[in-house]
Amino acid sequence: MRLDLFLFLFLFPILSSPALSASDLILAKVDRRIDLTSQIVRITTTLKVENTGSDPVSEILLSFPENQANHLAYLTATLNEGKGKVKASAGVGLPVEVVHPKDVPPALTIYSVSLPSGVGKGDSLTLDVLAVFTHILEPFPEKITQADIQLLLFQESAHYLSPYAVKVQSLTVKLPDARIESYTKLENTKLQGSELKYGPYENLPPFSYLPIVIHFENNQPFAVAKELVREIEISHWGNVQVTEHYNLVHGGAQSKGEFSRLDYQARPYVRGASAFRRLVAKMPPRAHSVYYRDEIGNISTSSLWGDSKKTELEIEPRYPLFGGWKTAFTIGYGLPLQDFLFGLDGKRFLNISFGTPINDLVIDTLFVKVVLPEGSKEFSASVPFPVKQWQETKFSHLDVAGRPVVVLEKNNVVPEHNEHFQVYYKFNSLSMLREPLMLISGFFFLFVACIVYMRADLSISKSSASYLAKLQWEEVQATIQQIHGIISRCLTTHDKLEASLRDLSRTGDVQACKATRKSVDGSLKELYKELKLPVAFLHSSPQAAQILPKVEELVAKERDLQERLMAKHSTVVDCYEKKLGGREIENRIASHQQKITALRQEIDDLMDLIDEI
Repeated sequence: MRLDLFLFLFLFPILSSPALSASDLILAKVDRRIDLTSQIVRITTTLKVENTGSDPVSEILLSFPENQANHLAYLTATLNEGKGKVKASAGVGLPVEVVHPKDVPPALTIYSVSLPSGVGKGDSLTLDVLAVFTHILEPFPEKITQADIQLLLFQESAHYLSPYAVKVQSLTVKLPDARIESYTKLENTKLQGSELKYGPYENLPPFSYLPIVIHFENNQPFAVAKELVREIEISHWGNVQVTEHYNLVHGGAQSKGEFSRLDYQARPYVRGASAFRRLVAKMPPRAHSVYYRDEIGNISTSSLWGDSKKTELEIEPRYPLFGGWKTAFTIGYGLPLQDFLFGLDGKRFLNISFGTPINDLVIDTLFVKVVLPEGSKEFSASVPFPVKQWQETKFSHLDVAGRPVVVLEKNNVVPEHNEHFQVYYKFNSLSMLREPLMLISGFFFLFVACIVYMRADLSISKSSASYLAKLQWEEVQATIQQIHGIISRCLTTHDKLEASLRDLSRTGDVQACKATRKSVDGSLKELYKELKLPVAFLHSSPQAAQILPKVEELVAKERDLQERLMAKHSTVVDCYEKKLGGREIENRIASHQQKITALRQEIDDLMDLIDEI
């Protein structure tokens, strides 16, 4: 038994003090139904209230112990006639607020339900109360392996804790299935399948409290969004874009030990009974351009289907989620503007749901950001429950002053909060023309600038010194390229000499080799005649003063290379005519070959240097 349960027993004399318990109201019948089939605990209580006093009563008090009040996410009360007949005010929640009666200890939280009309002497009414709790189920054990099932503890009172006397009360607890580890056995306790019943109990005094503990199996997904940022962007061009950023964690028993994907794939309902790998998001009808991606990229294993009433997206994370495991992903979709934006009294207002479209998801912190069109003013939000609210500014394409953003924040959000809320604002329709006119003006000025540029003479004066120097340098560059080309042709001609020696070693045709040398010699002479004119130009140009020494060095080394190649060629041919052996030939040309290799490397380096210049 937890300490807070003992605390209530200890505080019972205080709670039974006249300041709280003295009242003309009694509860003729209390019927409680607790749903434990998911991670969200829903307690539905039907109260038949009678006024035995002489004065009318306009409020009814509801009390919750501290361990429940700290996890209370949603509380609503409605009037009901019973037998399925609902009053006009039924379905519309009555005002509920926290009150602080005198001498109430901190272990108890009191809520006041305001009635539309007082309960007169001898009158009665039936009140339906729905209380939704999160994080109230405690995993026990707290850590399990992949092969274990998930067991939870739930603590409650078999007696209805109320400041009023209770004539008759009963409690029904619905469990996920019939497998229960243990439960508190009291008088009039009955287990029927997956339902555990306590009572009926009669003639209970005010603040009667009888603790019970249920230890049961629940392998349902415990999907908890530590933070959800939901951005709703309005475009008056016909679209409402919704983008939701989820930071999700499995809130059940923590996973311990190693994870085996092989065992999970083979027997997922045995080796991973408490894990989940699918979530279903029910989006509004006519949702379009739906996408789902995580931090890495797009997920292709998800599926989407819909009809005229809804659009459902089944999403699959990249890996199954066990207790304590986390994932982050984004959902985005578009909605038709005419389905959610309306006009009223000169204002426009957005009417859209507040919470997440994912089933049975608990949200620890929810941010809803409504991005209004640029130029909107006098904006405000109307939400059917308390939220924190402030304004921001967002800049997007072609924005000048930025778009106003209405930010709503709420903690401990459950599916019951998925109600419609409204954001009102004023917007001048002429403001819609701002961005198209900006685009048209931008293109217009671009074309005008192009026309001016094409027709304007922006060149430097042809008589200026800088212009003449530029022309001279361009002539020097052209001459250097010409010399580079001639030297490259000389090197190609040298390669023919080397090729003729290879043919000589293969065929032994000395005459053909001599003919090739004669042809190469003639070609080189013609190339050197071409080289004289550009070299002479460089000597006469002041702009070539820095590059000229390198060009002269290149020409000199090329001449030296030519002489070495001719000497090598003559030596080899002579050796073949004298029919000397291959080793003797190599010995005679060794000095030539060494110098030829070095010269060729130096020429290549000079050519690269001239190319860079």
